Amino acid sequence: MAFVAADAIRARFSGAMSEMYRLEVPQYGALLELVDDVNHAVLAADPALAEAMRRNGEIARLASERHGAIRLGTASELALMRRAFAVMGMYPVGYYDLAAAGVPVHSTAFRPIDPAALQANPFRVFTSLLRLELIEDPRLRAEASAILDARRIVTPGALALIGQAERDGGLDEAAATDFVAELLETFRWHAEATVSPETYGHLHDAHRLIADVVSFKGPHINHLTPRTLDIDAVQAAMPARGILPKESIEGPPRRRCPVLLRQTSFKALDERIIFPSASGEPVPGRHSARFGEVEQRGAALTRKGRALYDRLLASARNGDDRFAELPDDWSALRERGLAFFRYSGRPVAQVDLAAAVGAGDLSADPIVYEDFLPVSAAGIFRSNLGEEARGAYGAQANRAAFEAALGAPALDEILLYEAMEKRSLIAVTR
Repeated sequence: MAFVAADAIRARFSGAMSEMYRLEVPQYGALLELVDDVNHAVLAADPALAEAMRRNGEIARLASERHGAIRLGTASELALMRRAFAVMGMYPVGYYDLAAAGVPVHSTAFRPIDPAALQANPFRVFTSLLRLELIEDPRLRAEASAILDARRIVTPGALALIGQAERDGGLDEAAATDFVAELLETFRWHAEATVSPETYGHLHDAHRLIADVVSFKGPHINHLTPRTLDIDAVQAAMPARGILPKESIEGPPRRRCPVLLRQTSFKALDERIIFPSASGEPVPGRHSARFGEVEQRGAALTRKGRALYDRLLASARNGDDRFAELPDDWSALRERGLAFFRYSGRPVAQVDLAAAVGAGDLSADPIVYEDFLPVSAAGIFRSNLGEEARGAYGAQANRAAFEAALGAPALDEILLYEAMEKRSLIAVTR
């Protein structure tokens, strides 16, 4: 039996998701057009960047690159989505504690991990699990738990195809087509709430994100994110395209040598929903959760570089902006071991590596950061939920509980970048 490659299934699903979201949220289509225009302008103005991206296969992936986000309610939902994403060659990478920033979830990112798979299609889904224990009212917590336990977030057809892929080792053409269509239903928007207006109000008062997770049939996709090469240009151009951006860009400041991840978004839609009622007459209401986001990805930092960034971020939040300590120069970042690089060129002696790069015999291109930043993710969530900045929930990160719910460990992203750099070094050193 001929199986469809996981990369191909992922590409089909990403494309289908993007088309569905474009129809559901027309402003997302306008954002895609703006990002495409900015990217073309950046590449035309910077031939060196264009050449480096061609050398590493990033030009081809740029136009189709997306990440999405969903919010789940129970451990069983998280474990089920891990199985569904595995069919598409996507695995949990990283653990993010957002409760510390005032959002009652913890998260991982499902994404491809092999360099060839990332080049084929780097689709990611930032996946959050509601921390029910952070709902202070015990009666509301019990009610929310009962509501979530009663729902089923994938269709029977999708569940059967996940099992088939696990049993047979893959899906053939017909099954892969059905799988994409069936799984897409999990992420579709449904305007019909599953709770009463009164319950919704109680959940909303506890936290707007809690109301979004608990009150609907499933974990509708709450945003999709194209990748830009100049997020400042996109932010500035949004209003002229009829798009209202959030007030500021999340992540590191603008740099000549971008690092990690910068994100911005347009404001969440205020959407009409329908509540059920005891009388049987639908009750109209409003809900705000879905938005559009854009990202600019820079270089992945080493553990040493990330420790420096995190220290500078903490001091910047306290009014001491010292990001200048993080070199804004590729050579300095490489020589000080602060960022990861991919090496290419004709083989050289390992002892002459630095000299070979300096002489131009080898190219050293920064490895793209494929992951996320918890402070930035929380900032995006709060901005689009209409929440004022609030203190932490006072709970400690609970990676062990998250991974127990997941049914697998969340991979260490730094180890993945280390392996990428090492493979490239082996290929070019004698």
